[in-house]
Amino acid sequence: MNLSCTKTIDCKQGAIRAVRYNVDGNYCLTCGSDKKLKLWNPQKSLLLKTYGGHGDEVLDASGSCDSSHIVSCSTDKSVILWDVTTGQPIRRFRGHASAVKCVKFNEDSSIAVSGSKDNTVMCWDLKSRNNGPFQVLKEAKDCITSIQISDHEILTGSVDCKIRIYDIRVGKIICDFLGEPITSVNFTKDGQCILASCVDDTLRLMDKDTGEMLGEFKGHTMKDFAIESIVSQNDTHVMSGSIDSAIYVWDLVSGVVTNKLIHPKIENRSYNVIYSLHGHPKRNEILSASGNFIFMWEPEHRSEEQSS
Repeated sequence: MNLSCTKTIDCKQGAIRAVRYNVDGNYCLTCGSDKKLKLWNPQKSLLLKTYGGHGDEVLDASGSCDSSHIVSCSTDKSVILWDVTTGQPIRRFRGHASAVKCVKFNEDSSIAVSGSKDNTVMCWDLKSRNNGPFQVLKEAKDCITSIQISDHEILTGSVDCKIRIYDIRVGKIICDFLGEPITSVNFTKDGQCILASCVDDTLRLMDKDTGEMLGEFKGHTMKDFAIESIVSQNDTHVMSGSIDSAIYVWDLVSGVVTNKLIHPKIENRSYNVIYSLHGHPKRNEILSASGNFIFMWEPEHRSEEQSS
C-alpha cells in the first residue's frame, strides 16, 4: 500500500486533537485546542468554515449522513450539534460530568452517541426537544476513549482494558478483556472484526462474534499518547500513528509491516507524534494530524496523475 503525502495544511488551531472526513470524503473536520472546529476542502487546502462555541478544547467531531450537520465534543463536558451552512450551534447537550472524548452519529444521524472521562456513554435524541440523554451506558470502569457505530451496534473502547459491543436490536452487551488500556477501536469494513489500539504498543484484531484474537500488529510506539489506528478501505491493511513521525502500515493477514509513511518535518522538530488518523470513506486515502498540521496521503499513481 504505497501512499505519498500530497498536502500539508497548517490549520492554525493550536494542536489538532482529531481529523475526520465527512460522509463522502470531499471535506474534512479538524478539532483544535483553540476551542474551534474547522471545515476544510483538503484537496484544495481550503478553509470553508470555522465553528466557535465550545468553552475548551474540541476533542472529536462527526459529520451527518447528509453533510448538513456536525456534532462535536469537548473538554468543556458538552456535546454541540451544528448547522454546517450557517456555522451556528443548534443544540447544546450537557450531562457528562467530565471531558467528552469521542462522539459519533448513528446511521441516519437521528442520534448522537458520546463517550467521556466520566466512564459513561450517553445517547442523545437529536429530533426531540429534550436536551438530556435518553440512555446512559454505565458498564465501563474507566474513561471511554473511542466509539464506533454500525447500523445496529455501538462499539466502545475504554481505559479499563475492555471493548464493549452494545447490540441495539436485542439489548445485548458483549464484552472482551484485552489486558491493556485501549485508545482506539474500529470495525473492519466487512463488519466481522474489531481493531483495537492498546497502550502496550500493540494493535489487536478480534473476531467480533467469538472474541478470538486473530492477530497482533507491532512496531510503532505510543508511550502515553492516545494514538488512533484505522483499517484500510478494502480490509487489506491496518494503520497506526506513532511518536516517531510515521504511520505504520501492516498487512492484515500476515501482520508484517509493509510500509512506514514518514511525515515531512514540521516546526523544526526532530520528530512529531502522529496521533489522529482517518480513512477516506470510498478510496484508499487517509488524513493524519500532528501538532498544528494535517497531512493528506494518496496513492502514488493518483498524485502523479494529478500533477501531470
